[in-house]
Order: sequence, then structure tokens, then C-alpha cells
Amino acid sequence: MQGAPFTSDPPDQVLAAADRLFYRHGVQAVGMDALREEAGVSLRRLYQLYPSKGALVEAYLRWRDERWRSWLRYSVEGCSELTERPLAVFDALAEWFADEEFRGCALVNATAELGETTPAVRRQAEHHKRAVRAYLAKLLSEAGHPGDPEESAAQLMLLLDGAIVQAGIAGETGAARRAKAMAQYLLSDASHGRVGH
Repeated sequence: MQGAPFTSDPPDQVLAAADRLFYRHGVQAVGMDALREEAGVSLRRLYQLYPSKGALVEAYLRWRDERWRSWLRYSVEGCSELTERPLAVFDALAEWFADEEFRGCALVNATAELGETTPAVRRQAEHHKRAVRAYLAKLLSEAGHPGDPEESAAQLMLLLDGAIVQAGIAGETGAARRAKAMAQYLLSDASHGRVGH
């Protein structure tokens, strides 16, 4: 997954390093010394930028959320046909799942580790999921989807999240393809007035 380009400024360097280490190893397994070394900054500079590991984790999750959604928009909006964009989301997922660095949803992973003890992490994950769902509703509206865009977006979100879990936990390489087939069925039913009746 490629997000927006980042600069060589220390905050970006640190967040990129946090992304690599936290996503690969988990938040709790990575200490500030490892982050300092990966980012190529002094420990003093690291603590000037982020006074605590908790502050860095929150900044990392915001950064990851923004980059992931930027990547999704870029992937989907490369599709010229508005009517095909809601399903193109699942093509983007298939591309992401094929990346050897894929480890599931970073925000869900962090919530599983820290959500019970760190409400800010859970809030960031909730924000991420709401934003993705709103984006799906926007795609459906722009595509002229005849059903209720909010309800259909909620259904697509379940498929999207389910595919991410299956690919991340079970290594299910066909999860995006199967989710897309189910999404196509749901949207087809909605266009014939059968969903919700």
C-alpha cells in the first residue's frame, strides 16, 4: 500500500519509521530506542517531537488513517466509470492483500492491543471506520446507486472489514474477490428493489 509521499522532515521520518515497526511487530513490542534507530534521529529529538510513546502512537494512527484513505481514493478514482467505483474498492483491497507487508488493518490491530486501556486509540479506529464508510456512501451516490447509500455503504463496510480480517488472519488470498462478488450481488439486489424488503 502506498500513501501520499512523505518528506525527509523529522516528524515524517519518525512516523514512517513507526509505521514500519508498529505495523510489522505491533505497538507494544516496539520501544522508543528501536524507533529512534529506525528513524535516524536522536532520542532527545524523538521526545521533543513526541513527549511520550502514547503521543507517538496517536500521531502514527492519524498518519496511517490519512495515508490509507488517500491510497484508497487514488486506487478507486483511477477507475473512470463512476458506476464501477464502489466495486473497485475491492480490487484495491486485492492489490493490498497481495503486498508481502500486508498485516491487516493497522487501526484494528492497535485497538486489539491497546483499545481497552487507551481510549484515544479506539476513538481513532472508530474515526477511520466512519470515514471509510462515508467514502463508500459517497461513491454509491456518485454512481447513481438506486438504494439507500448509507445502508448500502454499511453493508459494503461489513464485506470490506470481513475481507481484511480473512486476508490478515487466515491468509485468505481470495477474500477480496469473494467480497467483491457478494458486493455485486447486494448492489444488484438493491437496484432491483429487493434489499431491505
